[in-house]
Amino acid sequence: MNSRRTFLKQAGLAAGAALLIPSFAFDKVNKNIGLQLYSLRNELPKDVKGIIEKVAQAGYKEVETYGFSNGKFWGLTPKELKALLNANGLKAPSGHYHMDDFVKTGKTDRLKADIESSAAIGGKYFTIAGAHVDMSKGVDGFKKTADDFNKVAEIAKAAGLKFAYHNHDFEFKKLGDTTGYDVYLSETDKNLVNFELDLYWVVRSGNDPLALFKKYPGRFPMWHVKDMDKAKPEWNTEIGKGSIDFKSIFAQAKLSGVQHFFVEHETNYQPDPVGSIKTSCDYIKANLI
Repeated sequence: MNSRRTFLKQAGLAAGAALLIPSFAFDKVNKNIGLQLYSLRNELPKDVKGIIEKVAQAGYKEVETYGFSNGKFWGLTPKELKALLNANGLKAPSGHYHMDDFVKTGKTDRLKADIESSAAIGGKYFTIAGAHVDMSKGVDGFKKTADDFNKVAEIAKAAGLKFAYHNHDFEFKKLGDTTGYDVYLSETDKNLVNFELDLYWVVRSGNDPLALFKKYPGRFPMWHVKDMDKAKPEWNTEIGKGSIDFKSIFAQAKLSGVQHFFVEHETNYQPDPVGSIKTSCDYIKANLI
């Protein structure tokens, strides 16, 4: 009887503790911490093999690529990069690309080459890092770009990839009673167009990521996780050292629909960039997932 009573008591404590754990921990979400490789933009092109090894050693399991040009990533073909990532236990579910050539000319050659490169390294998402908008046309300018998103998403789908768009802050400027970002979310096909929510830029623009999750549940399968320096908000700092309340954000991961997230140090380049990304990774492991 005593052992049964002890068991029930322990089970009750465990259940109570479970209620305190963010919902992120209970979902079948890929909890592998990712890194946007732009964080190491000065070092990576000089020593791709060595830096990729250090990324894995810092605790990351996924990366997001950037900089594909002339058929290569920093001198490596997509096949060579995939082999290097595999050798270090890394995957690249997303990569950053651009679609301005398609928007301006309607030609798909560059777009399809980029999509093929993303698929070749095992990507899941073809992510647009930023898209041209005719700001002089206000809401109509954003509607035109949203229509382009739908078109590019169809092309990506034909190649077996999902389309995603990564925001900055200009999309959140008021356009009457709406914003460019609201236009994107309302004018795109939710079955085709996904969003990689850059949490820093949302907060920097004066908005609340949690409000976006509630308004558009499930539309944000990817996040960029980067902190805001307390003294200079235009600068990033290591995760946990800044002013963004990541604990409340991660607690609503299920509502967001997040499947992958990537640490990024975009501004205020650190004296020890590799050590800096490790500091961010360690904080996330200890406090957020």
